Amino acid sequence: MRIENGYAKEIKIAYIGGGSRGWAWGLMSDLAAEEKLSGKVYLYDIDQEAADKNEVIGNKLRGRADVKGDWEYIACKTRKEALEGADVVVISILPGTFDEMESDVHAPEQFGVYQPVGDTTGPGGLLRALRTGPMFQVIAKDIAAYCPGAFVINYTNPMALCIRVLYDTFPAIKAVGCCHEVFHTQSLLCKALAEFEGIENVTRQDLQITVQGVNHFTFITKASYRGIDLYPVYEKFCDKYAENGYTEGNDDNWMNRFFESAQMVKIDLFRRTGQIAAAGDRHLAEFNPAARYLASPEKALSYKFTLTPVSWRKGNMKNLLEKSARLYSGEETFELKQTGEEGVQMIKAFTGLQKLVSNVNMPNIGQITNLPLGTVVETNAVFADHSVTPIASGAMQGVPYALTMPAALAQDDILDAIKNRNAKLAFSAFACDPLMIGVKLGDARTLYKTMLENTKAYLQDWDLNV
Repeated sequence: MRIENGYAKEIKIAYIGGGSRGWAWGLMSDLAAEEKLSGKVYLYDIDQEAADKNEVIGNKLRGRADVKGDWEYIACKTRKEALEGADVVVISILPGTFDEMESDVHAPEQFGVYQPVGDTTGPGGLLRALRTGPMFQVIAKDIAAYCPGAFVINYTNPMALCIRVLYDTFPAIKAVGCCHEVFHTQSLLCKALAEFEGIENVTRQDLQITVQGVNHFTFITKASYRGIDLYPVYEKFCDKYAENGYTEGNDDNWMNRFFESAQMVKIDLFRRTGQIAAAGDRHLAEFNPAARYLASPEKALSYKFTLTPVSWRKGNMKNLLEKSARLYSGEETFELKQTGEEGVQMIKAFTGLQKLVSNVNMPNIGQITNLPLGTVVETNAVFADHSVTPIASGAMQGVPYALTMPAALAQDDILDAIKNRNAKLAFSAFACDPLMIGVKLGDARTLYKTMLENTKAYLQDWDLNV
């Protein structure tokens, strides 16, 4: 990489999971829109055909009139080829297949445990972490060997455990976990500002916020716009929409799309805790005791969010594969669409072209004073000139702190299980998860054994006796 007249050129990005039909296409769009960055993106994926197709799809963007960034895409056959000398590493992988995820999400249902997502916390998130951890150990060792100074951006879930494993394996790594959930809540604050204060055309980037928590269970503890405290504004918003939720004029929207909601979990958590929960309702619900939002599918519907069946994800993947084929052949033209993610802006700041403050997932080095050191937490950080520095936010307060601690402490047990390849070490975290409240110990053990059996293809060198 070299800096020349305010431009960062010849950047090498290694994309682990570069055959992605989601995040990879989003990165292509975001890179295409940034004129001050250029270079090569090396795509590595265990599905070589997918990486090869993305190479063609990405290179079709070169020379288009609507593309500002100049990037060449190169499919690689080995991680070494992708990583060697990389300035930036992007990780976006599916740990396992949707068959394993089907077990993660749906096996617990026989014991009355329901998960809208199942990739971060709860029994599904824990099993996903067990099979993901060893993959991230390998990736971390390769980064240490081939590009130890690279800036690493992870989009893979479970975010906290992925980042925890990266730092545990390679402590000198410069890695962050990026998640857009906080951005959506900032946008919600902008809508509340318009409705209750009449202040229009405010973007989320105009707000000043402080965030604390763990990924997908993050709280905005301070929020302001040009000196206006947004907490009283949000309180008015929650009071108005507590009964029926906020659907932006489309009362059925939350039911028609698995990833939509009427914000009723956010609203309820604010009214219970006095703090602004900053993640999607489907994620937030999973960190609470099961009876609160997830006692049954009907309970979830009463809060106007849905449980996403893995069968839908399988069908969606089929659609994406068909779209990939059309983009590859030229039958369909790649549509540039900004993702709203800040990964490219982070890269720009890391090169020294700008300064950026954004929420990220990194190990706690004291930025949250009353969560355990080493726990991967979500806080703001400053990106500038080859450094990422978390911003101190003090102690978590009240009920959000109490609700966060089980997930924070579970990280230790799950990491120990991964490092020792011993599933028994994570059983206490599994059995004591808030979603497992009400499940008898014997049933919890039976469920754990079943889920381990269903994902054993990715745990071949493990002791699976529980």
